[in-house]
Amino acid sequence: MHKSALMIAIAPLVFAIAACGGDSGQIANTSGTPGSNPAPPAARNRWDSIKSRSQLTCGVSGEVPGFSFVGTDGRYSGIDVDICRAIAAALFDNPDAVEFRNLNSKERFTALQTGEVDILSRNTTWTLSRDTSVGLEFAPVVFYDGQAIMVRKNSNIKSLADFKNKPICVQTGTTTEQNLADQMRKRSVAYKPVVFEDVNVTFATYAQGRCDGITADRSALVSRRTTLPQPEDNVILEEVISSEPLAPAVAKGDARWGDAVKWVVYSLVKAEELGITSQNVGQFAASNDPDIKRFLGTEGNLGEGLGLTNDFAARVIKHVGNYAEIYDRNLGPKTKLNLPRGQNQLWSKGGLLYSPPFR
Repeated sequence: MHKSALMIAIAPLVFAIAACGGDSGQIANTSGTPGSNPAPPAARNRWDSIKSRSQLTCGVSGEVPGFSFVGTDGRYSGIDVDICRAIAAALFDNPDAVEFRNLNSKERFTALQTGEVDILSRNTTWTLSRDTSVGLEFAPVVFYDGQAIMVRKNSNIKSLADFKNKPICVQTGTTTEQNLADQMRKRSVAYKPVVFEDVNVTFATYAQGRCDGITADRSALVSRRTTLPQPEDNVILEEVISSEPLAPAVAKGDARWGDAVKWVVYSLVKAEELGITSQNVGQFAASNDPDIKRFLGTEGNLGEGLGLTNDFAARVIKHVGNYAEIYDRNLGPKTKLNLPRGQNQLWSKGGLLYSPPFR
């Protein structure tokens, strides 16, 4: 009886100590594969915690140009970065109220689950297992992608079937590794996976010629190709071997925080639908269109329902721009990547981007 009472008494202390583990910077690895056990959930009052420190903590890669990349000046840029800046703009009217933390593919989920970061905005694929057993709550998709393979022009490799008994570089802890195995199994092609945890090591090994091909999301291959010694000597095969909807995520169990993130992302899409940009948002403030008035918060109290100000969308667009502005700034025709929008167009232009009504 005395031992039982003692265990009951100290249990809260043990959990309290465990909950502080995120501050140590020591992050356990988790791949997010089906059947994996999620780490203990972080405290589910995330919005209050963020408000108390007046800063958003955002988990990113920091190593993928166009998505999240640290420049020589130490500044972060990319679509994933701008998503976090948009959220900070909505919360604090300040897009720079963000601390970015670089996370590799294996540590990213634990960092979110333990509360080390408030949000994961790190070119992460939305999958069923991550939505359930890993304990993530995904925001709307911000980039529709697909997995592909890059090879050297002089390799004479034209399809997956040409990789019989050949080495392919692939990063572990990602959906990429399993997708490749599944596709090769379907085709009964025996290949040699060369696996690394670090994305830089993975691409460096390919650049050294130790692999005949390298596989990743098509956007990542386009991005990384620009960093190779001879970019023009490498081609991305037309074959797409998976669908990869990339979306930000928060820890499951905090509906209030999840809703706020979700509708900030939708506001980027809705602004493009309405033709509102960072350059003309002030002009729309005088609009008599009820849809625009509700969206910008000059009428109604939609923001209050999220725990935000009613003009949260106006803040986002003023500081960061709409989805098209973010895309063009990071991936558009004036960038090195020059990625056509394709599926990432608005639904009205044949794409997959669509926002529910702001009402």
